[in-house]
Amino acid sequence: MALCESFPPIINTESRVLILGSMPGGVSLQKQQYYAHPNNKFWTIIFSVLEMTMPNSYEERVECIRTQGIAVWDVIASCNREGSLDSAIKNEVPNEFSTLFECYPRIKLVAFNGTKARQVYNKYIDLRVDRQVEYITLPSTSPALTKSLEEKIKAWGVISEYL
Repeated sequence: MALCESFPPIINTESRVLILGSMPGGVSLQKQQYYAHPNNKFWTIIFSVLEMTMPNSYEERVECIRTQGIAVWDVIASCNREGSLDSAIKNEVPNEFSTLFECYPRIKLVAFNGTKARQVYNKYIDLRVDRQVEYITLPSTSPALTKSLEEKIKAWGVISEYL
């Protein structure tokens, strides 16, 4: 089984919404970019919610969401996994969240990108470390979840209330 390691967060001191995935998939790990698989609709959904035109380059997308108060990270720092499915994750090691919340006190909403991220967070993270943060589990942006893009965009719209 391959060892997978996540990336540093996309975040700044103005971040108010923290979107947490579980662990980047194979294409994302290869490209060292969050949500790099062309069939993952994360970027399409985020820019639809923001009512903005999505930039073509990854770097511009990252900069744009930063300026809008959105942070992105993963619950899992490292794990063993064959392929890209969350169901194949083994031996997960969580990221360190107490320091993150101390360094970025403006975060008011943690939005989980799918149920696996929420399950792992609940398993490992002491919920007392996160002050007055609200939590919501949103439908996964992965193509593995068969909800329509319109349904996903509607559900994800809740994050705009915190921006």
